[in-house]
Amino acid sequence: MMDFARARRTMVDTQIRVNDVTDSRIVDALMAVPRENFVPDALRLLAYLDDDLAVKGEDGSRGARYLVEPMVLARMIQAATIGTADRVLDVGSATGYSSAVLGRIAGSVVALEEDTELAAQARAALGSEPHVTVVEGSLAAGAADRGPFDVILLQGAAEVVPLSLLAQLNEGGRLVAVVGTGRAAKCMVHVRIGQEFSVRPAFDAAIPLLPGFAEPRGFVF
Repeated sequence: MMDFARARRTMVDTQIRVNDVTDSRIVDALMAVPRENFVPDALRLLAYLDDDLAVKGEDGSRGARYLVEPMVLARMIQAATIGTADRVLDVGSATGYSSAVLGRIAGSVVALEEDTELAAQARAALGSEPHVTVVEGSLAAGAADRGPFDVILLQGAAEVVPLSLLAQLNEGGRLVAVVGTGRAAKCMVHVRIGQEFSVRPAFDAAIPLLPGFAEPRGFVF
């Protein structure tokens, strides 16, 4: 039988600490949340691999859904500079793993998921997590009725970040997302300053595209 606690410790030591994640709160949260509880039973032995893990659909197939690679998730959370009282919107929370981690760091977390089956799995896996609320709805539309938010994270890449999400940030709020696909993709931090948004790169990253966040294609004859 696999020792998941040992696998979790190995993940933190070999994937997280060595990749410039210095916030001890993130390390502690990753150590505390059992990732194996947020993946299909057939994939439990793969829960701590250093890769994106498909939790619905075949890996690489159109519309497949993933838990983001632990190292990328940890660095995104660190780039968001989340305070203990911050309200966080976790877009595309899937089975809820990222939201469980965020719930150990932030004041409150809205786990937004548009897939009914995944949302149900998230509710079951999150159990009685006191700081996390699972909400069903369009990922690109966000959860304006639950905001505004101090931090918004996207659990998948975006070719374009919808203004509808940026508009849900508080003054000084941060939206963190991997923008682009393939080798050109970067994790970008968007900060609200009045009605404007500053944007800066945080690190290189490539993760699967989040459904609904592809750049609209023009008409082609």
